[in-house]
Amino acid sequence: MNKIGLSKEGTKKVAEHLDLYLADLHVLYTKLHNYHWNIEGHEFFAIHAKLEELYDGVAEEIDEVAERILMIGHRPSASMAAYLKKARLQEADSVAVRGNEVAKQLLADYGVLVNALRSGIEVAQEAGDEVSVDLMIGSLAEYEKTMWMLDAFSK
Repeated sequence: MNKIGLSKEGTKKVAEHLDLYLADLHVLYTKLHNYHWNIEGHEFFAIHAKLEELYDGVAEEIDEVAERILMIGHRPSASMAAYLKKARLQEADSVAVRGNEVAKQLLADYGVLVNALRSGIEVAQEAGDEVSVDLMIGSLAEYEKTMWMLDAFSK
């Protein structure tokens, strides 16, 4: 058992899921900034502001996830090289983008995160790690809502 009463073996699996998720969050954070800087077209003002809101939220989540990994007795990855090696999300080129393109790409990226969170929730439940479950369920709820909004925008 670790100092918070969870098995080391169980938390290792949870930490591995959270660390992969952390890598995806870093790629998403960078991608959101990229799109924020490169958005063009008649949707500029709406999308520019929304992207800032999204990357601010991801920045907070990055900190929460990394701290949770530490709380359960493990070390999070902490370099761009490690994130890029582990991440399931792909970076985007720094080119002009339109709102619909951004919405479609982010919809796909958030879909990857939603699937990862569902998998991570199962692992954390098996480990009896309710706090990590709660963290991931909160993120899942936010991302499902964001996906609904992105889908509505892209129609």
